[in-house]
Amino acid sequence: MMDYSKFPNRQIACIDMMSFYASCMASLHSLDVRKVPIAIVGNLKQRGSVVLAASPPMKKRFKVKTGTRLYEIPHHPEIRLFEPRMAYFLEMSMSITRILHRYVPAEAIHVYSVDESFIDLTGTERLWGDPAQTVKKIQKEILDTLNLPSTAGVGPNMLMAKLALDLEAKKTGFAKWTFEDVPKKLWPVSPLREMWGIGGRTEKSLNDMGIFCVGDLANTDLSKLEMKFGVMGNQLYHHAWGIDLSELGAPMPEGQVSYGKSQILMRDYNTIAEVRAVLLEMCEDVAKRARDAGKAARTISLGIGYSKNALGGGFQRSRTITAATNETMKIYAVCKELLSENYDAQPVRQVSLSITKLEDEQSVQLSLFDKDNWRERAIGSVMDNIRNRFGSTAILRAISLTDAGTAIKRSELVGGHKG
Repeated sequence: MMDYSKFPNRQIACIDMMSFYASCMASLHSLDVRKVPIAIVGNLKQRGSVVLAASPPMKKRFKVKTGTRLYEIPHHPEIRLFEPRMAYFLEMSMSITRILHRYVPAEAIHVYSVDESFIDLTGTERLWGDPAQTVKKIQKEILDTLNLPSTAGVGPNMLMAKLALDLEAKKTGFAKWTFEDVPKKLWPVSPLREMWGIGGRTEKSLNDMGIFCVGDLANTDLSKLEMKFGVMGNQLYHHAWGIDLSELGAPMPEGQVSYGKSQILMRDYNTIAEVRAVLLEMCEDVAKRARDAGKAARTISLGIGYSKNALGGGFQRSRTITAATNETMKIYAVCKELLSENYDAQPVRQVSLSITKLEDEQSVQLSLFDKDNWRERAIGSVMDNIRNRFGSTAILRAISLTDAGTAIKRSELVGGHKG
């Protein structure tokens, strides 16, 4: 058995708002998100617009979930449809954080996402009493003041708090896990992708090794995992034992590991030229974010989702290049190659782009044989400075002025949707 006395044993809580966007709109209109079927739709004037969020009754009674099209929602007098109000959602998120500040100092709060936060309650026992009861008190205050129901998990570290939330509290409202609970509550988890931090690809690799549940992973020889996965193998092993050394504010995996962007298009794009137009805009955005952070990437991934009119489908392809880059046109060139090699003339409704295998920009050597390198970097820097100062549409590529361009319309949105 693992000697847990060697590892930190704190009082970490992970608090997650139930159906946050739907809950916010329910609160605004004095509705109960747990009883009323609610859907947040990108644009109620466009029949092909998608559902961005749905309340539990909407999912259970009418089988409407994220990604459902507006025209697929049944006509029923109890159903309430709303367009997103991102500025209001952000305001509500900040209100939640202000409530958390009443119980712990700022350094003990990590806002993980707009609707989920970690808080460290270690040492607050003298102020508020038992940490588990304190979390329930916080949940009640959020519900009473903002009309937002929540679920919460408590554990000795961020990983255990998150697992308690995802694997138990989302069914019961609250759960507290200790290291003693690991064999009984964590090890039976299967399939492995239900474990926080394990994706489909890693799950398949583990399955190929004969590992099908978290208990199998915990009882696999550590050296075998490290030989297969490197440093990640060590992390997988210790996570299977409920051990996490991450500091609050640095959730696993630590630091930014990719930059990406995804769009569900408002109409079918029927030609490769139209797809290339929106793809160039996305490359511009992703490359700028990498440049702003001083990062460059070696792997570019492109995802294309075909329209339902084409019976769905699509592809996801990646390519690793020799030298890391954050130049828009170099990333775009790789995307064009992937598109040309895999696109089969179907109408496109979704485009996604990500860049991974990041390196510090300063570590990237400029090729002596590429005379345009310095010029392209200088142009990119000037364009970034203009956008940072005057807004994302202060300077645009001509492609954004075509019918296929989406940059101008999206600049009027908050978080990709109406403010």
